[in-house]
Amino acid sequence: MDAIAEILIDWYDTHHRELPWRETRDPYAVWISEIILQQTRVAQGYDYYVRFLRTFPTVEALAAADEDRVLRLWQGLGYYSRARNLHAAARQIVAQGGFPTTYEGLLRLRGVGEYTAAAIGSFAYGIPLAVVDGNVYRVLSRLFAATEPIDTTSGKKLFAQMATQLLPGEASAHYNQAIMEFGALQCVPHSPRCDVCPLVGKCLALARGMVDELPVKSHRTKVTERWFHYFYVHNATHMYLHHRTANDIWRGLYELPLLETPGNLNDFKVPKDLNNLKDINSLTPAFRFCATRRHVLSHQVIHATLYEAEVQGELPPSPLYNTIRIDDLDDYALPRLVTLLLGDRE
Repeated sequence: MDAIAEILIDWYDTHHRELPWRETRDPYAVWISEIILQQTRVAQGYDYYVRFLRTFPTVEALAAADEDRVLRLWQGLGYYSRARNLHAAARQIVAQGGFPTTYEGLLRLRGVGEYTAAAIGSFAYGIPLAVVDGNVYRVLSRLFAATEPIDTTSGKKLFAQMATQLLPGEASAHYNQAIMEFGALQCVPHSPRCDVCPLVGKCLALARGMVDELPVKSHRTKVTERWFHYFYVHNATHMYLHHRTANDIWRGLYELPLLETPGNLNDFKVPKDLNNLKDINSLTPAFRFCATRRHVLSHQVIHATLYEAEVQGELPPSPLYNTIRIDDLDDYALPRLVTLLLGDRE
């Protein structure tokens, strides 16, 4: 086991990427990086990390911000519950007088699970905790030809035990960075370069011809299809926006007036009177088709169409929608889908 850890650390010292969150032991900066990089590639998350720390250099600054500003900065990263949890946890941290310094304390933070707590504990405080993310699951499953599904309780327990057994007595944080980076750059999901792998003589999956079969998952996530019809209603200077407050995707973000239907977009025609858009229909004789997009989320596929109507005169106040200046649209956090649809019409 010690030989494997030593090989990985040696590999890391030569091949690792220079990333700013690896150059600090500030728990706030480490925490921000870990939350951003959940479900996000490093190449995409890098700029968000830099902007986040520039805008909110301390946990106190993040806690003092309003949620709209946090969500606006997060726009485009997806999984917006991460941003809401980050903001809530910042207020937790300030309220309790500082960042938790134990694994158990970190676990009590909003949005922090076992992996994130172990990562912060390891990288910020040097606590000897094994960090197990998707890359580590893949490396361990191939190294030991482990066929236990990684998305089961028994599988998670098994892989946590294997990761802990590999953890060296010294330099545990160094090793954690090494095995994660190894999974990200060397032991990749598809077509890994096994011929140049430093663990080639120790990999049971390679010896047994199982590399492409591992890791194993017990089931595939069910994907739901939804059909969204967005309405861009405006006059020369103002437009309507809707604030999503329901417990659904994109909660807390803003969007155009929306009608969701259960069926195929091809079967939908804009009716003369849409019940939940009747205020809009009283202002304009017709909507113009502008664009359509298929937007893929982790568990949902959104089929979206955009319609536009230009109103002559003032936009009257509406109980359903916010009236904003078109020039101020960039001040609002929008789902990427809405941004793309509006871009398509220009």
